[in-house]
Amino acid sequence: MKKITSALIIMGVIFGLPLAAQADPASDLKAFRAHFKKKFPTVKLSEYQNGVYALPIAKDQRSEWEEIMVFPPFEPEVEEGKKFWKKHNLGSCFKNKGVGIAHAYPRWDNKAKAVVTVEEDINACLKSKGQQPIKDLKKGKMASVAAYFRSLANGKAVRIDMSNPGMVAEYEFGKKFYWARRGQLNFSCATCHVHNAGMRIGGNILSAGLGHGTGFPVYRSKWGGLGTLHRRYGGCNKQVRAKPFKPQSREYTALEVYETYMSSGIPIQVPSQRM
Repeated sequence: MKKITSALIIMGVIFGLPLAAQADPASDLKAFRAHFKKKFPTVKLSEYQNGVYALPIAKDQRSEWEEIMVFPPFEPEVEEGKKFWKKHNLGSCFKNKGVGIAHAYPRWDNKAKAVVTVEEDINACLKSKGQQPIKDLKKGKMASVAAYFRSLANGKAVRIDMSNPGMVAEYEFGKKFYWARRGQLNFSCATCHVHNAGMRIGGNILSAGLGHGTGFPVYRSKWGGLGTLHRRYGGCNKQVRAKPFKPQSREYTALEVYETYMSSGIPIQVPSQRM
């Protein structure tokens, strides 16, 4: 079996074999970046905020994408999210009224002793105001509100706090999920987005794992609207013929922690448009 790059061997990961028992996020991040630096030497770290459009092979698709972004199709939904945010005064639940903080999510909540996502904090805020939480955590109202909230931190580099052992434990859980094979196709997240990043499958270019999540919620023509990161996770599981988990499940939340940390230093740009 062909070995992956030496950078990923440092992580103790060889095509789905068990990961190293000792959690060392900083070393993982260094190795992850090194892998993509070697694979795509001309792509700057900040460019990975643009998803698949950052890759040299997607040059033609990027031109089309840049034309679309002149008049982004997601603007009406973001405006709806803004109206909802202001109507319910959601900013009152967040530090600095929610401005410039979304790049630090997911976060560890010491009181709950759990990871908290943007979507969970939005619903917690609504509950604190005696309002009904948003039920659909994949699209619609939640996607538009989350997109507006995260857009308030556009341009800020991803930087989540890994100082709590509980957060590191969830990171490790998400890391194992990322590298584990599943479904009838026996694919892991890494199969597509590390080993085969930049390759084509079914006519589509596989994006690099570096930068994943920095543009979510995103607009996809396939969806006809905005969708959250956990909606995309569910779609990926379906594509490999694996049963998807529910949005905000421990599995997807931990995966979000791992992917977000692997995107440390990359500026967020929310929302965006993806294939």
